[in-house]
Amino acid sequence: MSPSDKPLVWLHSEVKSPPFSAAARLEAGYLLRRLQRGEKLSMPQSRPMPSIVAGCHELRITDEHKIWRVIYRIDNDAIVIPELFEKKTTKTPRPIIDICKARLRMYDNESE
Repeated sequence: MSPSDKPLVWLHSEVKSPPFSAAARLEAGYLLRRLQRGEKLSMPQSRPMPSIVAGCHELRITDEHKIWRVIYRIDNDAIVIPELFEKKTTKTPRPIIDICKARLRMYDNESE
């Protein structure tokens, strides 16, 4: 990691095998590294999630038999990851949105 790369701040979960396949774990790591280096990702790898909070996005990882989402926010000093989950429906479940909001709010309050 270069000194100019933003660190990843995991508020919950982690990318590991299992449950991720090795290929999906590598893809997630590759996309997170690109974010750390300051790249802006767009569809199909990343999609904005303003329903959580401004600046939130989801990484879209397709695994062998599962679809994963990594919710992240790009801050000035870090990539903050409040949640990682297996997506089973077309919409992000309301409890996931609510927990992401709560974790980011708590992180912001502790960072002040």
